[in-house]
Amino acid sequence: MSIALEDSYAWCARMARGRARNFYYSFLLLDARRRAAMCAVYAFMRICDDLSDEPGPKTEEAFHGWRASMEAALEGRFDGHPLWPAFHDTAARYGIPREYFHDMIDGVQSDLNFQPVETFEQLYGYCYRVASVVGLTVIHILGFRGDEAKPLAEKCGVAFQLTNILRDVREDFENGRVYIPAEDLRRFGVKEAELGAGRVSPDLKKLLEFEGARARELYREAMPLLGMVEPEGRRMLSAIIEIYSGLLRRMERRGYEVLKERVTLPVAAKLWILARTALQAG
Repeated sequence: MSIALEDSYAWCARMARGRARNFYYSFLLLDARRRAAMCAVYAFMRICDDLSDEPGPKTEEAFHGWRASMEAALEGRFDGHPLWPAFHDTAARYGIPREYFHDMIDGVQSDLNFQPVETFEQLYGYCYRVASVVGLTVIHILGFRGDEAKPLAEKCGVAFQLTNILRDVREDFENGRVYIPAEDLRRFGVKEAELGAGRVSPDLKKLLEFEGARARELYREAMPLLGMVEPEGRRMLSAIIEIYSGLLRRMERRGYEVLKERVTLPVAAKLWILARTALQAG
């Protein structure tokens, strides 16, 4: 039996508050309606990620069932999961194309059956599925003007994911996934095994700097997006971009020493960004 819409949104808010950590506070920069919608989308993505925790035939079956339930929910048919009423309302209210949600699922599933990344073009496609479609979904909630906002949101998502890849390069290697394109490894004379070493060699540093420069350029190219988003949503988007680009700057300042320990942006720095952004004019 489906739960009431209000209760569904409350369930999504509890999940976001409990699991989104500091990013939940960026939602507080939004009005109540947009904040609720962001929590619903976050809950959907969080559950997709949780489904992928244990690869295997049962997980593939779970994704198949989840996708079918999502399709039904978008049509207004709910199977009793507390997410679906809020998810349906959010997608309908903000006109979010359903292919974005399919792409999100495809992106998570691709990590279950990881295929080596040969070119940056292939990596870009992966980043689009796991991050750009999230950005495209978000700008529908925030409100935007002009179709030129969509390719900018796409670039912003790729920049976010490249930042994550640089931060997690050793962890991903240990999990059997190398996202840095093989063509780039060859270009800088870096062996895959070096990604799991305890130190960054001079050649690997040059490679990471190269990938970081790609992310930095994408951030730069995406910046006009802020002027295309409605003022009510601009603060949140500005804060998220500053947090991710700040993480990239932190790795740059550390000379991309990302193999010994995970580089993070301190909580205090994130909260300062959010507080400063909250005081900015829309």
